[in-house]
Amino acid sequence: MRPPLVIGLILAFAASAAWAQQIYRWVDDKGRVHLTDTPPPPSARGVQITKQAGNVAETAQSPFPLAQAMKDFPVMLYTSPICKEPCAQARDALNRRGVPFKEVQVWDEQSNEDLKKISGSNEVPVLVVGSSVQKGYAQSAYDSLLDSARYPRAGLLPPGTQAVPAAPEGYVPPGERPPQAEPVKPEPEEKASGPYAPGAPSQRSTKK
Repeated sequence: MRPPLVIGLILAFAASAAWAQQIYRWVDDKGRVHLTDTPPPPSARGVQITKQAGNVAETAQSPFPLAQAMKDFPVMLYTSPICKEPCAQARDALNRRGVPFKEVQVWDEQSNEDLKKISGSNEVPVLVVGSSVQKGYAQSAYDSLLDSARYPRAGLLPPGTQAVPAAPEGYVPPGERPPQAEPVKPEPEEKASGPYAPGAPSQRSTKK
């Protein structure tokens, strides 16, 4: 076998291996999303496998650009258990683009105070990308923040599957809260009346 032919076979095998490179997207037991080129552990949830369309080091699907963006500009989405359509739209927008994010539910005094420090109000949804804050849902604003943070554009990553998080422990929906018992007000004491009642002026007997 001539050397050029051997080299050609080696190059073809290497190209085939790069072409068949697989990327694993999975969620750990703490709800964190991972994107790796090695199989996830047995405890992983929501495992998705995507084959690279070319050299792993050069495609936008490579774990490196996404991992770098996640490190420099982590994404957090603030929602609320009573926020329905706008929060669902915000969550779906991040999932469609395949952006890993952490969702924080705002529902009690502490979480409301934390959100006010970040956005200046307690309105949701709020998207935080690194140090940038977007109040309310707007697709163009979301795309602009994610583009600036160098997250892969829509269609380059497999869609995410993060669902609505479970209600926080101790949270009770407004419609299911039991009525608050009002304290019973003491009834006013009835004052005795008549000439012998306490405080009544004394009566003198008179003779005719």
